[in-house]
Amino acid sequence: MPAPEAVVFDAYGTLLDVNGAMAQHAARLGERWEALSAEWRGKQLEYTWVRSLTGAAHHENFWLCTRDALAFVFARHGIDDPALQKQLMEAYRFLPAYPEVPAMLRGLRERGVAVAILSNGTPGMLADAVSAAGIEALVDEILSVESVGVFKPDPRVYRLATRQFGCEPEELMFVSGNAWDGQAALDFGMQVVRVNRTGAPDEYGLAAAGVVSLSDLAGLPGLLS
Repeated sequence: MPAPEAVVFDAYGTLLDVNGAMAQHAARLGERWEALSAEWRGKQLEYTWVRSLTGAAHHENFWLCTRDALAFVFARHGIDDPALQKQLMEAYRFLPAYPEVPAMLRGLRERGVAVAILSNGTPGMLADAVSAAGIEALVDEILSVESVGVFKPDPRVYRLATRQFGCEPEELMFVSGNAWDGQAALDFGMQVVRVNRTGAPDEYGLAAAGVVSLSDLAGLPGLLS
């Protein structure tokens, strides 16, 4: 692949394990914890999309979307435990990185490649997350959608990266674990790599468009050799 000016990562579900918060409290939630975590994630994203589509007056930051999504899931399943809800939200601020992420980022740094995060998360959420994950020193730039007041997949979000690095979209590599996110970055003109940890089917014609799919991020630096 052409050597990029920088590799730009999505955060949640790409570098950070979005199931990490509920996994910490699996004993209290029982066997349903994974299903609850998936529902929380799905509702969280739904809220971001709906708020973006209905206009700037309806924008609410990612932390609040995450809180509202969790409240919905608890209400739908009849879970009346405010203390647990608060603990899950706190855990979401400090999600773990996937195991291969630190070594992968060091590999990019050894190749002299700049690294950025481009995320729906608020600046505070992202600062807490990269610090807790131990990758703060391996990330050069952290870009939050809050600077444009709209969520992915709006093209204004991806434009933040080209403005930051002063380059054209095709000079950046965008890496995401979310197929819809990859599709939007590809349409914007970026090189795209999909991280498909669950072996999900291809979506949006990404494979036909030449998007590389990896089962995890360990092999990413090798793509740039």
